Formats: sequence, structure tokens, C-alpha cells
Amino acid sequence: MRVFFDTNVLVSAFLTRGLCADLLRLVLMEHTLVTSEVVLAELRDVLNRKGRLPAQQVEAIETFLREQPVAPRPTQTLELRLVDADDEWVLASAVLVQADLFVTGDQGVLACNNPPLPLVNPRGCWEQLRSAG
Repeated sequence: MRVFFDTNVLVSAFLTRGLCADLLRLVLMEHTLVTSEVVLAELRDVLNRKGRLPAQQVEAIETFLREQPVAPRPTQTLELRLVDADDEWVLASAVLVQADLFVTGDQGVLACNNPPLPLVNPRGCWEQLRSAG
């Protein structure tokens, strides 16, 4: 399964121990993690600003993620009318990289009426992947 993590899930996976870190390990071992240029740019910004990680560590995380399939920036959004316009680009990226599952903790994204692919929160992803494996 091709699993796309929203920026907030990746931030939690790299900055904390817990469900998102465990989920990242599970996806890397048993599935395919896919990401995008849009998410990598957001992640770099958040890890530098909020995570206050050294530049070398942020670079190592980005290099690691670039070893997985990475979608280019989409040329247009899907016009899903999400609250946050940036989320439109992230979802369009997930479609572009042919993700099977989109994982996010963002309630605005999870509330999408007509998602282009299945949307789940980290707990839902964990349960779905564990029951499938």
C-alpha cells in the first residue's frame, strides 16, 4: 500500500515518540511511504521553526524522505474547498504520487466531503494497516 503522511504526521513522527513514530516505522517496513515536494517544503519549515532542530538533522530527514517516491508540485489543486488552501496542494500531491491512503491529524482535511482518496487519522491508519498485515 502506498501511504502518504500529511506534514503534521511527519512532524510528530520525527519530533516525538508515540503513535506517529510507530506508524512511520510500520509503513517503512511493510508498505511504501510516499511524499511530495509540497510536504517536504512544509516539513523543512516546521522542523526549523518549531522543532528547532539543527540544520544538519533537518537535512538528514529530508534526504531520508527523498529516498521514497516524491511527487513534484502539482500544477493545480483539486478544488475541494478545504478551509486551508495549502491543504489543497498537499491532497493534490497525494493524488499525483498515486497514494492509496492519506494520513492526517488535520480535522479540516478529514472533514473533506468528496476526498479523492481514503483519508484517515493516525490511529485509523494504524488499525487499518495492522488488521491488513
